[in-house]
Amino acid sequence: MRPISADSHVVEGPGGFAGLADRFGDEAPRVIHTDGEGDRIVVPARKDPGVNVGFMALAATRLDRPEPIHRKEGHKPGVGTIEDPEVQAYVTGGYAAMRPGLTDGSRRGEDQDVDGLDAEFLYPGYFSMFSFRNAELLTALQKNYNDWLHDHCSASGGRLYGLAALPVQDPEAAVVELERVVELGYRGAILPSNAPKGRRYCDAEYDPLWSRAQEANLPLSFHVGCFSHVPSHVREAAKRDSLAAYAGAASLIHETLIELICRGVCARFPDLQFVVAEFNAGWLAHWLDRLAQGWQREYGKNPSGPKFQPVDEIWQRQFYATIEDDQPALRTRDMIGEDRLMWGSDYPHTDSTWPCSSDVLKEMFRGYPDEARQRITRDNVVQLYGL
Repeated sequence: MRPISADSHVVEGPGGFAGLADRFGDEAPRVIHTDGEGDRIVVPARKDPGVNVGFMALAATRLDRPEPIHRKEGHKPGVGTIEDPEVQAYVTGGYAAMRPGLTDGSRRGEDQDVDGLDAEFLYPGYFSMFSFRNAELLTALQKNYNDWLHDHCSASGGRLYGLAALPVQDPEAAVVELERVVELGYRGAILPSNAPKGRRYCDAEYDPLWSRAQEANLPLSFHVGCFSHVPSHVREAAKRDSLAAYAGAASLIHETLIELICRGVCARFPDLQFVVAEFNAGWLAHWLDRLAQGWQREYGKNPSGPKFQPVDEIWQRQFYATIEDDQPALRTRDMIGEDRLMWGSDYPHTDSTWPCSSDVLKEMFRGYPDEARQRITRDNVVQLYGL
């Protein structure tokens, strides 16, 4: 059976920002087009160039290359360079230069068929939507996004499933929006990968959100790059060496996982499911073991703190991780939990396996049981989201 991508992305269209400038002025994001510079999502008050939408879709340029697609066996294609003509076409042409499936949900199936997929679960492309300081603006922006995404996916004939954004900077507003998206038929939601500044996800004010999501059987995701704020140590590390920041991306979810696993959230809401998206998973077996050791030592020194529970059991009860071409994850799948891994193509982002996903998966799973491939590339996502 054909795979389902548990981690793909949209390229937000202008409709996702409609009306925000009228309400919030120059603080609000909007799409502007400049001849020769393409389409950009801009916040005028920030006085920066904004986000060129072409950079959200560079994997889609691969079929436009005159030369064959080169890649290492079992791995995604190379990224190309900013000087490639096909990349420049997206950067300077904007939405009009893109494959139709990136702007029209009814056409996305064409891109899926090129890649041999049945369906995709969609995360945002505009990650900055999670970090606006004005909570009222952030809530309005995410509500706009959820409405736009709902329409985008509804046009796909059942091949696209969106994940709603929740404004956790205002915990009460997050619950209200959660109620609304459940009524719209959403099967999952995404939260920023770190709690808002000055808060922790284990704080009692988030319990109503966890409770309602558990009651609705709605999985909650944390995606790489979707910060509520960029911690100062991350900014400093990126300035020192961007490669170190990229290679160490998994560390950016560690504190959130500890808040959930060790600080009471999972104990209070044992049926709530979480997804760790695009952090990959080859690091998890060692890290979970290390976390268990640390928690045992902490509890031994201070028995008045949260009582130690087996970390691996909590993970395999309540967490999923998405992978792309992460072969270390497959080699440790018995420790992570084979039924806790989900594959994603990451289309249309630069890290995507598109349009080579079928070959990448064939090579990745060579030597593994067919049942393992079926679970990780399809069955687990079907079970989690109730397809």
